[in-house]
Amino acid sequence: MWSSENWKDYELLDASDGERLERWGDYILIRPDPQIIWKTEKRDPRWAKAHGVYKRSKSGGGKWVVSKMPEEWCISYGELTFKLRPMGFKHTGLFPEQAANWDWFSELIRARCAEGKKTSVLNLFAYTGGATAAAAKAGACVCHVDAAKGMVAAAKENLRLSGLADAPVRYIVDDCKKFVERELRRGHTYDGIIMDPPSYGRGPGGEVWKLEECAHELISLAARLMSDDPSFFLVNSYTTGLSPSTMAYMTMDAMGLRGKTEASELGIKVSSTGLYLPAGASARWTNG
Repeated sequence: MWSSENWKDYELLDASDGERLERWGDYILIRPDPQIIWKTEKRDPRWAKAHGVYKRSKSGGGKWVVSKMPEEWCISYGELTFKLRPMGFKHTGLFPEQAANWDWFSELIRARCAEGKKTSVLNLFAYTGGATAAAAKAGACVCHVDAAKGMVAAAKENLRLSGLADAPVRYIVDDCKKFVERELRRGHTYDGIIMDPPSYGRGPGGEVWKLEECAHELISLAARLMSDDPSFFLVNSYTTGLSPSTMAYMTMDAMGLRGKTEASELGIKVSSTGLYLPAGASARWTNG
């Protein structure tokens, strides 16, 4: 399991009975998590004093039933700063478990920079720019692609807050598959590729798709954009039907069995127990 131990502003305090007790900077939130099927005693007094509590509805969806938090606030990870905005579907605009991946590819980018090599990175389904900020901070030129205009605007703000307003980042509002297909026709390539597709999505015509049904096609298409001197390929999944081994198999197939592929769950340490809560999975490919 891959996990980052470098968070100061985020902490998973406890986990029980389908819920997380989390500290996001100065604010305590309780959010649902279907993987927390155990019902351990909730001894931490902050369970009763949370600034924000999100509850799912039996009819679908949900809402913040307790909201004593501001509409937005900032937290930091190392030299990076992110603005949080509690959203209608329990999200805050940041996935802290992804810091394990930020650390991994940032080291690869810095190593290439030390060799005098430039690194171009394509970040697909890039959301609010956590990976974009980490890659740019490490020294990469980044192409940030997401279909949601609001998410791209949030990414720009996060990079500004991180002192990266003038970093070589290109922001694209577009369907990720269509963008990759156009890049292939243009003959463009990248040294590093990051993919974080949602479990469910909508195509350019409004059609609904499931990641399990199109993951191999998406990975294979993106892999064709790798340069002649590639550094890394990263694909994330929060879909229970896609195990780390499954993603590793698809990644190895897409990369032609060259290089080295590893896959594992991402995890977040629970402070009250010292155990790790599974939070998605990743497959990582490196050239060598």
